[in-house]
Order: sequence, then C-alpha cells, then structure tokens
Amino acid sequence: MQGELELEPSTAEAAHIAHLDGIKNKQPKHSQSLCQHYNLFGTVFQLPPRYVDLQPVGMGAFGLVVSARNTVTGMHVAIKKILKPFSTSVLAKRTYRELKLLKNLRHDNLISLSDLYISPSEDIYFVTELLGTDLHRLLVSRPLERQFIQYFLYQMLRGLKYLHSAGVLHRDLKPSNILINENCDLKICDFGLARVSESQMTGYVSTRYYRAPEIMLTWQKYDAQVDIWSVGCIFAEMLEGKPLFPGRDHVHQFSIITELLGTPPEGVTERICSENTLRFVHSLPQREKVPFTETFPTVESDALDILERMLVFDPKSRITAAEALAHPYLATYHDPTDEPAADQAFDWSFGELDLPVAEWRRRIWEAATTYQDIESSTSVIYSRSGSTQSDVNKSSLATTEKGGDSTRAQGFTGWVLY
Repeated sequence: MQGELELEPSTAEAAHIAHLDGIKNKQPKHSQSLCQHYNLFGTVFQLPPRYVDLQPVGMGAFGLVVSARNTVTGMHVAIKKILKPFSTSVLAKRTYRELKLLKNLRHDNLISLSDLYISPSEDIYFVTELLGTDLHRLLVSRPLERQFIQYFLYQMLRGLKYLHSAGVLHRDLKPSNILINENCDLKICDFGLARVSESQMTGYVSTRYYRAPEIMLTWQKYDAQVDIWSVGCIFAEMLEGKPLFPGRDHVHQFSIITELLGTPPEGVTERICSENTLRFVHSLPQREKVPFTETFPTVESDALDILERMLVFDPKSRITAAEALAHPYLATYHDPTDEPAADQAFDWSFGELDLPVAEWRRRIWEAATTYQDIESSTSVIYSRSGSTQSDVNKSSLATTEKGGDSTRAQGFTGWVLY
C-alpha cells in the first residue's frame, strides 16, 4: 500500500507510463479524422464511425447519456460521456471508481460495461447495453399493476444482494437509476456514488426523496442498508404512484419521515455526530408511528409487511436484500438457487488514496488497456481483449438469454409494458 501512495513514479511505473504513451502515440496521425463528431446536449461526442443514429437519453451532474446503433452488430447501445474526467483529482477518482465497478460487477440486474472509448481529446465514453426506459418514466406515464411491482421489486433486491455481497453500496438508488426493457428485465445503473460498506463517508449523497435517515442525520459511518431504505421508498412509490417522502429540503424531508414513522428511537439519535442536527431532532414534536394500513389502505398485507421492514429508522433492524428475497410477498419469483452472491469482495484498496490527476489518468489507462485491446480503426478505441466484436455480442446475448431471468420472464408472455 505504501508504494501506491507515492506521487513520484518508480522506474517501473515510469516505464509503464512511457509504454501507455507509446500506445497512444503509435496510432496513425490521420486516425482522429476517422472519429465522427456529434453535437448533443451542447457538447461534442467524438465516437468511432460504427456508432450512428445518436439520440439524447439523459444528463446529470457528471455525465451525458445518448443512445446509438452499432452498425457492426446491429445492436442498440447506451453511451455515457464522462464530463471533464481529468479536470480535478476528485472527478478523475470518481471516473476510475465507476470504471472499476462497471468492469467487475457482473450480474443480470446490474448494468455492466460492454466497451470503453477514450477519444483523442481524452474524453471517456462508457458503452453499455440499452434498455428502453427507466422506472421514473414508467411511474409518470401510468399506474403499475401488481405483477409489475412485484417483479421489479424482486429484481432490484436480487441485484442488491449481489452488490452488497461484494461489499459495495450504491448510495443513489432512485427510479431514474432503475432501467427496464420491454421484457420487464430490470438493471440498476449509475455507480458513480457507490462506495465500500461501513467506511467513513460524506453525508450529502443520494437524491433527497430516497435518502436514508442515517445519511440525513450525519452519521459518520453507514452501511448497505441505506440502499434498502431507498428501495422501500421506490416500492412505496410504485404502490401509490407518487413519492412517499417528497421533502422540499433536508429539514422538511426528515420531518415528513417522522410523521409516518414517529420519533426516531434513542439508539438512532445517539449516533448523530453533528450538534446542530441533534438539536434539530430534539426540537421536533414527539410523534407516534402511523399504522401503514392507514397510509396504504388498499395495499395487501404481505406488501405492507415487507415495506414496513424496509422503512425502519435503525438500519440494524432493517431487512436485508437476502432476507427480503425470501419474503412471502416475493414467493412467486424467489429461487435461492438463482439469486447469486458475488464470488469475492470488490477491491476497494484505492478508496482512501489521495492522488494527483496524472496518477488517476495513468490508472484509468491501465484499467482500459488491461481490459481491452486497441483497435486500429481509431485513435484510442477498444474491443474486448481476446475476442472479435462478433464474439463479444454472442457472449452478451448468451448472458441475456440464459439463467434465471429468461425462466422468470416466461410468466410475462403477452404482456405489453410500454
């Protein structure tokens, strides 16, 4: 670990950097002209010519997403451009973290990386499969029927079981980060805020409506159960068609949570690190918990039970993803032989490193070149190491077609989701 903290590269590292520079510089001088340029969202997307029909999909604080068609494979993909990845060490580290997660987390219900592009101008593009819509768009367009709600909840929890078993918490689960296709297959996306479980972390993460109380209460440490709270909020929104805790701000958000769940127990408040936060909590009127049957009078008892087990102030008392999968509400889909955990914990050894931009750039290049071979058609364009492009797509299709999802989806024959 000590060597990783060195800011000056060793002789071996210097040689490796020179090697990577050589990789970049050995491309034909005219290769940049082989890239196509597209103006979307007021910015330029610089991509290889195989990608056509670019259409805007969404934008956030850290990236822009477009859809495109791969003319080699005929497949539609999503392409995320990382905004200014090397402008600061914080953004460079964030990009490296997301790249590592996309590379290493492989599960039916988690979005994963299919290609990586670093343009001649050193913009970074993550290429993933394209799903037709997201849960937010579905929720604003129509009420969801019971079978959709159950199946979506099941898949979210199935993905989280794997994610949490790898020692990763998402920290920003919300309907727009839940992607869904016309077959009702669901994938969790956007790992830009993901972190190691139980590390010391900042309090300002996740979208307010879905933010766990321990984050708002500025606990210095929290764990994967923050994601379970977020799933509970999303589940309630699927049931009711509107956000459960639509806070105007941080203070209002916590206040309306207490209107439903009552005053937080002492075991929760005693872990508050901020004196100002503690004073605010103590200033709130004493409230009793409202029975969920009053708030959700038309919802079946099994659904209310699992929801109530998710929306608990104390994360230690909150149901886990693995426990929730075995709940009677999800009995139709639960199959313990097809709900895998990760083979090993994700390597977070870089998490506490404070490195300059140049070192994060080197690591990103190294991660890219060890993942993929350079293709000669453009300046810095990669395809999977050891595979032809057609091999890659056969592998992708095989992953999509085999396993539990195809079996579970048989029950959805004839459904039209959108």
